[in-house]
Amino acid sequence: MSLANDNRIAPAAAAAATATVVQPVTSAATTQSPAVTFADIQAAAQRLDGQIITTPYLHSRTLSQIAGCELYLKFENLQFTASFKERGAGNKLAQLSDDERARGVIAVSAGNHAQGVAYHARRLGIRAVIVMPKSTPFVKVENTRRLGAEVVLAGDDFAQSRQTMTELAARDRLVLVHPFDDAAVIAGQGTLGIEMLAQQPLVDTVVVPIGGGGLISGVALALHHSQPSIDIIGVQSEHFPAMKRAFDGVAGSVPGAPTIAEGIAVDAPGTLTLPIIRQHVKRIDSVTEAQLERAIVMLLEVEKSVVEGAGAAGLAAVLAQPEQFAGRNVGLILCGGNIDSLILSDIIQRSLVRAHRLARLSVRARDVPGSLAKIATIVAEQEANIEEVTHQRAFADLPVHYARIELVMSTRGQPHLDAVIAALAAAGYPATVQAA
Repeated sequence: MSLANDNRIAPAAAAAATATVVQPVTSAATTQSPAVTFADIQAAAQRLDGQIITTPYLHSRTLSQIAGCELYLKFENLQFTASFKERGAGNKLAQLSDDERARGVIAVSAGNHAQGVAYHARRLGIRAVIVMPKSTPFVKVENTRRLGAEVVLAGDDFAQSRQTMTELAARDRLVLVHPFDDAAVIAGQGTLGIEMLAQQPLVDTVVVPIGGGGLISGVALALHHSQPSIDIIGVQSEHFPAMKRAFDGVAGSVPGAPTIAEGIAVDAPGTLTLPIIRQHVKRIDSVTEAQLERAIVMLLEVEKSVVEGAGAAGLAAVLAQPEQFAGRNVGLILCGGNIDSLILSDIIQRSLVRAHRLARLSVRARDVPGSLAKIATIVAEQEANIEEVTHQRAFADLPVHYARIELVMSTRGQPHLDAVIAALAAAGYPATVQAA
């Protein structure tokens, strides 16, 4: 990571490099991992110098206007493997002993951590085995293999994959590179916080996606070291609320549900990360799948930037509760961009339906020659475009001699759709919008 490569960086970088060390944060649940300090994060930055990208951290004027606060986007989706995970993985692998390097490493991951480990393992000449859930998006599986790792698809969820990983690690004496509950990984992720302070020192609130908590723990330690007044907000998918429940003191666990934010679909908080989060994080919000989808499409349309579900979680949280962020300078971490193209296509289609830019009309018409041509002409005169046509007689629940014509059409939005419906009705073709 070369801070000197970015001409937007303020003099705060020099101050951050000489500041005192944060008091060690320890977990009662573990005595084997060392405490994570700001000195650890500084050392990680030195190890990663030149090995990762200093990503842009830019103000978004359009999204700021939409959200009612000043939004700054940290584009970690521009890393070589399209995720911040390179930071923690790179820092961990760089500290392995000669014996550990010879044995090789293993990790369990839904994709981004896998690619980070695979990339740096290949760079350092280390064997890497990655265990992934069977449901991992194709793009993440193929990218991990392309980076030289041995991929094992096992289990329907993270917990089952983790069990397979444990068995393989014991059998082959492989070194575990944990995706979040490791001091070296947390310190590596913390280098992101150093960059953020240097690039945009006036940001007063940072929203961070949470899975197991490695990213938010490292970033929180780095940010609060120099600016303890910064509010740090976590965000989880409501389908995987493990960290939020633990943070809020809710006992017990709940099973996860399918989510497009698979990068933060973690069923239990880390024993190292949870104490750090309790000390440094103000609150943890949760977002719905629809809110995640909206944020993905908005980043694509406004910023021309492809992000995955986890990467869009910060923007989703701000848009879901604008009153919580009104008037503030808010930093968002677009933590990853590895989204399957088929999933992205579905999300875009669903977004168009919600915005009434893609609509399905049910039109009642006499079943006589020329009816369909007249309907199509009316739609064309309104400058809408028909994409699909279905002519239904037997299942239309209409009198004989009538048919129901279903049109899938693209429009410019709700007012345009209303104009099409009005024009059809005026011509004697009543139409209704079919639910998605």
